[in-house]
Amino acid sequence: MGFNVLIIVSMLVAFVLTLLLGVVYIDFLKKKMYTQYILEDVPENHAKKAGTPTTGGVFIIVSSILASVALLTMNQGLTTESILVLITFIFFMIAGFTDDWGKIKHKENKGGLTPRNKLFLQIAISLLPAIYMTISGQTYLSIGQYSVDLHYLYPFFAIFFITGVSNAVNLTDGLDGLASSNFAVAMLACTVIEIITGQENLAIITAAVMGSCIAFLYYNKFPAKVFMGDTGSLALGGFLGCVAVMGKFELWILLIGIVFCLETLSVILQVASYKLTGKRIFKMSPIHHHFELSGWSENKIVIVFSLTTLIFCSIAVGLFYLFW
Repeated sequence: MGFNVLIIVSMLVAFVLTLLLGVVYIDFLKKKMYTQYILEDVPENHAKKAGTPTTGGVFIIVSSILASVALLTMNQGLTTESILVLITFIFFMIAGFTDDWGKIKHKENKGGLTPRNKLFLQIAISLLPAIYMTISGQTYLSIGQYSVDLHYLYPFFAIFFITGVSNAVNLTDGLDGLASSNFAVAMLACTVIEIITGQENLAIITAAVMGSCIAFLYYNKFPAKVFMGDTGSLALGGFLGCVAVMGKFELWILLIGIVFCLETLSVILQVASYKLTGKRIFKMSPIHHHFELSGWSENKIVIVFSLTTLIFCSIAVGLFYLFW
């Protein structure tokens, strides 16, 4: 098979697997009553979401990995780099699942991992790609022909970057279909960039994740039949950070992940403003809740945010191609 055909097949296989596994896994969650517990400090209309099955990220990631391994094997692409990306993906899923399981077990949203323990796990997992890239001498950041070598400061940057992206996607997962739709678009941009740079193994993996996220929307669109939980959002964010580090397009995530960046920035600004002035900038953060409290429907927010991601991803890919 040709390179581009493998990428398309990877996406389609992951798409179909996600749809099929979703039926089985959601039925299992309902029978075991593994459902979501809603935070008290979110808009009141979220109370009706209580009882929705969670940890749906499991079948996103399992489908993505199965499709990736199958197509990478066909392409003889199970290299150290691709295996490391998949292992990092799995570890982030386990960290997220541990957090979700704590919430289910204690029957409250704050019953999962403490923020400190969650951060510790994210940093520990981020060490894998950070150390690998440092040992392999790929310690530079670049845009086109312009680059700066961070040398032994790079692992600190990579750990901060991957952990930050993981948390940014986690913050975005607050409305039905919001994280999965924006992430699917981001994966499309990553796949195109990897095609441009000839990183076919990474392209096969990101295409698989894109296919899984698109299929997951069937179950996660409003009103959601299942939530991805931290199992999905922490893992997808960690995966995006890891792929950007391994593919050497870290700085482009500012455009590709514009919605994830804005969601995180809104939380930082809200906390800083309240602590410094006692006043809030937004009605509620992350910013999707601000629009929700301003009268926007969940579907409208998801559509507008996804279109924003699509526009900025198009700009990122266009500029990347020109600089390349």
